[in-house]
Amino acid sequence: MSDHDKIPINVSLVQRLIAEQFPQWADLEIKPVEFSGWDNKTFHLGKHMTVRLPSHAEYAGQVEKEQHWLLKLAARLPLPIAMPLAMGQPGAGYPLHWSIYKWLEGSTASLEQIKDLSQFATAL
Repeated sequence: MSDHDKIPINVSLVQRLIAEQFPQWADLEIKPVEFSGWDNKTFHLGKHMTVRLPSHAEYAGQVEKEQHWLLKLAARLPLPIAMPLAMGQPGAGYPLHWSIYKWLEGSTASLEQIKDLSQFATAL
């Protein structure tokens, strides 16, 4: 798989994966997150969850790391994080592991939202 061979991911695929592996959530609405990202495609699952699917095999290792470390780090962090709720298996024509997380309300991180970049200059 080359850099240009990203896996086609859409609402229909997510619906099939949820129906196959997590039928308890199959009746929840699924819609794309506005700013989904490059490594993963992200979808709202109902009002309180998200589904993240790696868009390429080279990003698949993140799934298990996030599932493991977010649970361990959550209590030590000074801010809420998107807690992993489930890890999906390959299926429905999708070849990789994928995740379901708790949805956190907020805004997309961007340089324009940082009021004072000088506080980060020493860290870089």
